Amino acid sequence: MHRFRELDVRDFRVLLAVEAGMERHEFVPLETVIAYTNIPREEALYRIQRVYKRLLLRTISSPYRGYSLNYKGYDYLALNAFVKADIIDAIGSSLGVGKESDIYETLSPKGEKLAVKLQRLGRTSFRQTRRLRGYTRGKAHWLIRSRLAAEKEYKALKKLSACGVQVPKPIAQNRHAILMGKIEGAELAELKSIPYPRKTLLKILEEVKKAYWEAHIIHADLSEYNILMDTAGTIQIIDWPQHVTREHPNAQEFLKRDLDNIIGHFRQKFKVTLTTEESLHLLKVDKGLNYEKQKAHSRS
Repeated sequence: MHRFRELDVRDFRVLLAVEAGMERHEFVPLETVIAYTNIPREEALYRIQRVYKRLLLRTISSPYRGYSLNYKGYDYLALNAFVKADIIDAIGSSLGVGKESDIYETLSPKGEKLAVKLQRLGRTSFRQTRRLRGYTRGKAHWLIRSRLAAEKEYKALKKLSACGVQVPKPIAQNRHAILMGKIEGAELAELKSIPYPRKTLLKILEEVKKAYWEAHIIHADLSEYNILMDTAGTIQIIDWPQHVTREHPNAQEFLKRDLDNIIGHFRQKFKVTLTTEESLHLLKVDKGLNYEKQKAHSRS
């Protein structure tokens, strides 16, 4: 990311030309790239080599010379869109690398610390990704799959944030990138001890309950690796691209699996005893519409 500022508008024309050509080609023919850049041939050839040497493109030489974006090239296009929109001013260090995303610290033009999440579908196996990601269809390119994942997660974050669930604040989305508020805290998996384990577990269940009843959303991949806790004990739940709605035919199965994961972690690591049935009762899942009626009454 430290070389992002080395590119100028003509370099980005090449990346945009390759992106446009990938709608029809897995590898965009050289002549098509040149035509799409709308700059003189010699200049275009120089720019293509320039971005290729910066590892922003893949290439083939047979049966023709062609180019395709890789994730780094796609990253640069998304980040450039945020810069042009005047919502980020600088890109900082890595905040984390996951199986399916990278997260970097960024700064707004006002100096506010933000985070940008770059989806990376394809790091796990193709079969595993298709099994877990209902938003993918057919044989879409990994970049397209990652863009769809970002779109889905961004919509979920907007709804969850509006309902008061403790998630990163969504700011903008472009291609496979989500710009969000600062991500703070350590993963529960990293914490060897916490002051009040049972109280913390109940806090997490309260957020799961708000997501379920207020936003109609179930995380569907909740674990100690995507729940953050800061030094003040504040909880933040991250990584929502695989979420399902409460109306999903397997919603209860996903919800119970989320609860099993978290309860199992607290039981094993912090000796907190709570059953899935007890947690479902705390979530008011067994109360059905009575809970919604209570919430509606409290707002009136």
